[in-house]
Amino acid sequence: MNKIEHIGIAVKNLADSIAVYQRILNTDCYKTEFVATENVNTAFLKVGENKIELLEATSEDSPIAKFLVKKGEGIHHIAFAVDDILAEMERLKNEGFTLLNETPKKGADNKMICFVHPKEANGVLIELCQEIKWV
Repeated sequence: MNKIEHIGIAVKNLADSIAVYQRILNTDCYKTEFVATENVNTAFLKVGENKIELLEATSEDSPIAKFLVKKGEGIHHIAFAVDDILAEMERLKNEGFTLLNETPKKGADNKMICFVHPKEANGVLIELCQEIKWV
């Protein structure tokens, strides 16, 4: 794992939350995106090298909708940048961690992603992110 890629925050209302975080971080939202694989709308803000991803559910069966019902708004996950997501997934499986998806899937911000079950990471949902390189 190379670095923390971003911190994901579950929110009820994306537009309202963008306004809040723009004021807190004193920076503009640089990107919004719908992620069909997760049924979420996302927004990204950046301060220096650090990114925040705001996540709003687009359906009741979205993982974010379920998280909001169970825990309310707040930190949803920590994402780590990796060079080779398949190798990192294999390494974590060999270490005994449970992955929430068997193969990487398309995520926001031009990334392939995979999640590690939070029960095995002290209650923290871990996301692996690999930049999609276009040939």
